[in-house]
Amino acid sequence: MPNPDPTPIDYRVDSIGAARQGTNPDVLARMQTGWAVIGSNQHLPGYCLLIHDGTADHLSDLPRPARLAFMHDLILLGEAVEQACRTTDPAFWRINYEVLGNTWPHLHAHIHPRYHWEPAHLRTGPIHLYGPTRQSPEHHLGPQHDPLRAAITQALNDRLAT
Repeated sequence: MPNPDPTPIDYRVDSIGAARQGTNPDVLARMQTGWAVIGSNQHLPGYCLLIHDGTADHLSDLPRPARLAFMHDLILLGEAVEQACRTTDPAFWRINYEVLGNTWPHLHAHIHPRYHWEPAHLRTGPIHLYGPTRQSPEHHLGPQHDPLRAAITQALNDRLAT
C-alpha cells in the first residue's frame, strides 16, 4: 500500500513507511510479504532483515498461508545472503535465522551470517553475546559494504525471478 503523501519519510524513524514510499535506502528488494533490507549494523557482514508489510506483531498473528509465505521469503533471503557471503569471504560458516520482536513489536526476521573468524566462544552462541560492541561506529553500514550489498541483491533478485 503506497503512501500517497509525497513528503519523504525518514527511514530511521519509519522504516516501513519509507519502504512503502520507495525512499528507504536499506531496501534490497520487495518480496511477497515485505521487504528485504540490509542491516544498518554490519558487525557480521551481510546481516539482513525481512520486514513484514502489515500489522502483524507475531508470526502466529498471520493466517497459516501468510505464515508460510513469510517463511518462504525468509528462506530466499537467507539463501541469497549465504551465496553472497560465501563468495565474498572464504571464512563464511553458516546462516542463523531469528524471529524475535522483543524490542520492535512488528513482525520481522533477522539473517545473521556467521564466520570462522569470529572468536570461538562467540561464534557458537547467539548474536546478543557480542553485547554493545556490535553497535560500534566502525560497524555502521557504509560504502565499504556496497560490493557485498550488490552481491546479496543480485543473488536475491535471481531467486525472485525463478
